[in-house]
Amino acid sequence: METRLVVDNNSEMTEMSFSDHRPKNKIIRGVAIVLSYVFHPLFIPVYLIWLLLNTQAFMFGQFSPAEKMLALVRFFIMYSFFPLVTVLLAKGLGFLQSIHLRTQKERIIPYIASNIYYFWMCYVLRHQQEFPKEAVCLSMAIFIASSAGLMANIYMKVSMHAMAMGIMVAFVGMMALGEASNYTIYLSIALLVAGMVCTARMIVSDHTPAQIYTGLIIGILSLVVGIWADGILP
Repeated sequence: METRLVVDNNSEMTEMSFSDHRPKNKIIRGVAIVLSYVFHPLFIPVYLIWLLLNTQAFMFGQFSPAEKMLALVRFFIMYSFFPLVTVLLAKGLGFLQSIHLRTQKERIIPYIASNIYYFWMCYVLRHQQEFPKEAVCLSMAIFIASSAGLMANIYMKVSMHAMAMGIMVAFVGMMALGEASNYTIYLSIALLVAGMVCTARMIVSDHTPAQIYTGLIIGILSLVVGIWADGILP
């Protein structure tokens, strides 16, 4: 049982007790922290395009090895580097108290800035015919999820990790259903990773189950909407 200071309905500070059932074991918490960093939302798009480049090389038939590496770098810059730099700059300028974005208010600037990067990447990929529709669908799903996350942030602090996991599971599931190659193993791995990461966020963050599940649903639905919007499936 722990005690926290909270603001009650009369706008007055009061002490309330909360039960914390999260594991206290340092090893478990350490593993949860590592998982949270390794499978951070900033890295998931890069992992997925890397998977596409290495398992569906025929989709990038016109790409040389150097061009494939350049595509991977482009995804890293737009989905990892720019959002990270934005958060660091906002923190340095005093707009954020922590780079961990622990409050809904702190997430507004990163969401808006990331939406700009994600929209631009989606727009560019849609107008470059050499990129397969699957990559375009992924970029669209990321933009949709980020936009939905910004709207949901008005009401609750939705887990960004869970949104990324939802997109990952839905994307790999789409590939498993639509491609002749055996994607069952990748889908199994995606489901395992999603379960581990969401559990890790329950252990080392202050997210509630509702915030985790909402993030998963937003991520999955964003990929579904992306498929429909881009016309990949009938």
